[in-house]
Amino acid sequence: MHAAQPLTSTRLALEPLAIGHAAEMVAELADPVLYEYIGGEPPSEAELTARYARQVAGEGWLNWVLRERSSGHAVGTVQATLREGGAELAWVVSTRAQGKGYATEATAAVIEWLRENGIQTFVAHVNPDHEASKAVAARLGFHPTESIKNGEVRWELSTRCHN
Repeated sequence: MHAAQPLTSTRLALEPLAIGHAAEMVAELADPVLYEYIGGEPPSEAELTARYARQVAGEGWLNWVLRERSSGHAVGTVQATLREGGAELAWVVSTRAQGKGYATEATAAVIEWLRENGIQTFVAHVNPDHEASKAVAARLGFHPTESIKNGEVRWELSTRCHN
């Protein structure tokens, strides 16, 4: 598995990230509120284009743009970084689309696709004050650990069969 594939969920189409998504996504990622827990600030289109160019070229770094199937509007991203039989997941949903369950729905679709491709262990790092992301992780079946990296709690999910 070297590249993200198109995926769908009930309400979303997950498109493999392309450099051309930057022009559309810059508006979706423009609200400074999105960076309260993850740090940074809204990127310019040039910064986002450069970031997407790095992400598209990165081996083992899979990224999707989330698009509402009903309206066609982009609403966020999901990222999976592959590491030694597992994947580290991250999600961002634009402020206007938050509270609809899109992060959970999209990340569940990515987890299912990764499982079908042999990945069985998943990790997410969540700011301990970010209630929405903690709720997404919990709904997906992740459990918080005692491990903290860069101020974020490591959450783990294993879908391995235990015999």
